[in-house]
Amino acid sequence: MADPSSYRPQPGQIPDSPGVYRFRDEHRRVIYVGKAKSLRQRLANYFQDLANLHPRTRSMVTTAASVEWTVVSTEVEALQLEYSWIKEFDPRFNVKYRDDKSYPYLAVTMNEDVPRVQVMRGHKKKGVRYFGPYAHAWAIRDTVDLLLRVFPVRTCSAGVFRNAARTGRPCLLGYIGKCSAPCVGRISAEDHRELAEEFCDFMAGRTGTYLRRLEKQMMAAAEDMEYERAARLRDDIGALKRAMEKNAVVLADATDADLVALAEDELEAAVQIFHVRGGRVRGQRGWVTDKVEDVTTGALVEHALQQLYGEETGDAVPREVLVPALPDPVEPVQQWLTDRRGSSVSLRIPQRGDKRALMETVQRNAQQALVLHKTRRASDLTTRSRALEEIAEALDLDSAPLRIECYDISHLQGDDVVASMVVFEDGLQRKSEYRRFQIKGFEGQDDVRSMHEVISRRFRRYLAEKERTGEWTEGQDAPADGQDAPAGGEGLVVNGSAAAFTEDDGRPKRFAYPPQLVVVDGGQPQVAAARRALEELGIDDIAVCGLAKRLEEVWVPGEDDPVILPRTSEGLYLLQRIRDEAHRFAITYQRTKRVKRLRSSPLDDVPGLGETRKQALIKHFGSVKKLRSATIDQICEVPGIGRKTAETVVVALAQAAPAAPAVNTATGEIMEDMDDAVPGTTAGSAGAPVATGAPDERRGQET
Repeated sequence: MADPSSYRPQPGQIPDSPGVYRFRDEHRRVIYVGKAKSLRQRLANYFQDLANLHPRTRSMVTTAASVEWTVVSTEVEALQLEYSWIKEFDPRFNVKYRDDKSYPYLAVTMNEDVPRVQVMRGHKKKGVRYFGPYAHAWAIRDTVDLLLRVFPVRTCSAGVFRNAARTGRPCLLGYIGKCSAPCVGRISAEDHRELAEEFCDFMAGRTGTYLRRLEKQMMAAAEDMEYERAARLRDDIGALKRAMEKNAVVLADATDADLVALAEDELEAAVQIFHVRGGRVRGQRGWVTDKVEDVTTGALVEHALQQLYGEETGDAVPREVLVPALPDPVEPVQQWLTDRRGSSVSLRIPQRGDKRALMETVQRNAQQALVLHKTRRASDLTTRSRALEEIAEALDLDSAPLRIECYDISHLQGDDVVASMVVFEDGLQRKSEYRRFQIKGFEGQDDVRSMHEVISRRFRRYLAEKERTGEWTEGQDAPADGQDAPAGGEGLVVNGSAAAFTEDDGRPKRFAYPPQLVVVDGGQPQVAAARRALEELGIDDIAVCGLAKRLEEVWVPGEDDPVILPRTSEGLYLLQRIRDEAHRFAITYQRTKRVKRLRSSPLDDVPGLGETRKQALIKHFGSVKKLRSATIDQICEVPGIGRKTAETVVVALAQAAPAAPAVNTATGEIMEDMDDAVPGTTAGSAGAPVATGAPDERRGQET
């Protein structure tokens, strides 16, 4: 690991002008390429206290052994040079999008004497017109099959073409009218090229001209009583319309645009691009990248645009490029796109209307692509095995942790403190063994004490089951998803209520299968609390670690420094996935409890009073306050309420403390009673009024 100060340039050596810089390692390999409006200011950011750097940036500067730069005259030139160097050197710390598949294109080889229509993949060739990309090659073949009756362009390979020219006999398509047979001279090379140009124009979206021309020819043939020719033209028109219907109109103004959307998490990002031509989606593609550098959404967009248009010129760059976030600064990127197109290009964020709606669709596709990528990555047996081996090596375990349990604490400003336990076996979720906990040992917000309590309760149950049975029984039916197996009234819950002590057949529920590794969401304090809880129970054969979310550092008990796993490590990816699942499970439970608490009423505690009769009481009296002041005889007047129930209601309301006043969030007015408040206002449990459904309340400070 190099010290950045050992290769830091002397003050005044770095010019204060636009340029591109390269970091090299000790073997002179380029590991990072970047551009800057001011090289002096940008490079100064790398040579500061390592503690102030983002962990990804810190890893890069400590891997590097030297830095060099090239001065250019404009930011646009810097953008072009950066793209060229990234393509040339393939630096390990730069964002590099990789295709999640090799997308097929419909290609017309206009660089040949007799152009050919075919499916092409891979790098684009000069002189070839491309349309797409398409999701599947069969979609291209279906489209071409419909269009060949109108534009009978050659589709055969070079060998078939030469063989037909030598024998003087065309292929089958030539006999059935789906090829103009230039191989045998039925059409000249010049006329065939013109036919290929018309095919390209139609695929580019200029469809109206050909449809109108064919309709006129059909009407003329009908007037001349050439009904067979009119029927063929009618069928041609139908074929063209069916080909057009494969791409529905998404933008009514016949816009040519590319829409770029991103979905990202801490380690990876997925980009999806919809190519819209003539208002129709003509192609779609997507990439995925590892976020090996500290990068914003705008910078990810910039990298995506570089890869998308780095090799394109002319009409391949559309007039509009719609993105979710703009690069900073946006002007050089927009000018670079304009230079590649040869005319003005608009780079902007759609705000409203059809374009905004379509951008949301592209965004959903990007999110699904990221989820699918993670699912494929997680489901691969070799990848899972490598991840478990990396975790075992990093934590110095005797063997791979085949069962991992992860714990997370969630609360809202100290209220409704809950915890979750998720289980992964062999790198896969075991949802039937997930558990949820209510923190009951103390009041308030203390994640460390909460973690200690949860670990103690879970493994106290483990010891109790181990003592009772002596071993784990193979073939034991697992509890249902989300259930707990409580011991001694420890507060474990099933769907928000205390779980039963036995199964339906009388067998005790089991919680006795121990993990090889316990992961906690947090840093040193949470790890220390978990280890202390295990030691207090006399358990010393279960490893413990913590994953700190901010820096993705792995903490182990008794160590002052964390274990740093590489950003591309499958082990780190698995730990992060487990941690995120525990976080999701905890938040879901915490939100459920919070909503239930905020919607609670004094009438909820009245035994035998169901929802229908509660609503009848509120409807009759108008509010709980008025119901509280009503007599037993007045309550008995409500349909369905008997005297005994009325007496129970009076007693329950007398014992219940009045709710805290609610606030009308629109006017700031303090309402006299909860039930007098307008919809959308309620009172918090701590006496502070809050508004249900408000953004801060929905998000909260979930931990």
